Amino acid sequence: MARQSKRKKRNSYFSLLLVLILSLVGGGWAVQKQHPTQPQSQTSEKITNQSQTAYGTVNDLHPSLQLANTVMTANVKQQLASSAIQFNGTGAFIINNNHNDLNTNVASAIYVNLSPLDNLQRPGVANAWLSRSARQYKNRVTTGNADKIEPLGWHQLKIAGKYQYLYNRGHSVGYAIAGNVAGFDASEANVQNITTQTAWANQASNGDSNNTGQNYYEGLVRKALDQNKRVRYKVTPIYDGNNIVPAGNWLMAKSSDGSLEFNVFVPNVQPGVEINYVNGNAKLVK
Repeated sequence: MARQSKRKKRNSYFSLLLVLILSLVGGGWAVQKQHPTQPQSQTSEKITNQSQTAYGTVNDLHPSLQLANTVMTANVKQQLASSAIQFNGTGAFIINNNHNDLNTNVASAIYVNLSPLDNLQRPGVANAWLSRSARQYKNRVTTGNADKIEPLGWHQLKIAGKYQYLYNRGHSVGYAIAGNVAGFDASEANVQNITTQTAWANQASNGDSNNTGQNYYEGLVRKALDQNKRVRYKVTPIYDGNNIVPAGNWLMAKSSDGSLEFNVFVPNVQPGVEINYVNGNAKLVK
């Protein structure tokens, strides 16, 4: 009887131990089942934060690489026709190490040639051969060049920050660069020369090399012309598919003496703003 009692106690002990082990293992399984939902929640939060970070804020000096890359689709890159595309850190992309194949062996008088509008009524390539005599130093109002249009995709948005408003009437070939070229309409009403361009992409720099919008590169051309250099200049609005608002402007310039040369893509983006390039609608990113 004593032996049977000891066996019963031993069996009860083992049974209790087994129940305890199974309970711990079961609890472990329950914890493991909860884990998959936690990373999903964290991943979703990261994506949201990255989206906000990518667009930055309206007070940013220039677009980040993340924001600039939002327009760099496979189609846009293919049109830029170079495997060497590098972000310069100040808003724009350097194409083909800043080299281009523009011909500066030009015997003709200065000119600006604008492509016809395409089947979607979008402006195309602008080519120019410029000298100092092409420069316009007067205010456009005094020269009768004050007319304006609303280009394709013009849905203005008040954004505050440095620029206050999202869109500018962006010249392919600027008024100050070529406003004195005979036969060239440098006003903001020339449908072949005006696109819906963000304020940053159009205005940025005013001599500041840390902020390289189109104005920065136009400034290099203006300076070269003021130094009596002759310059070939080409601007190509790049569209992604049938979008009516350009993804950006592809700018090339080369002086006949070789002292000036660039090949860049200025993305048509604005810090703190998300743009629908299909129709030009936009919204602030909070």
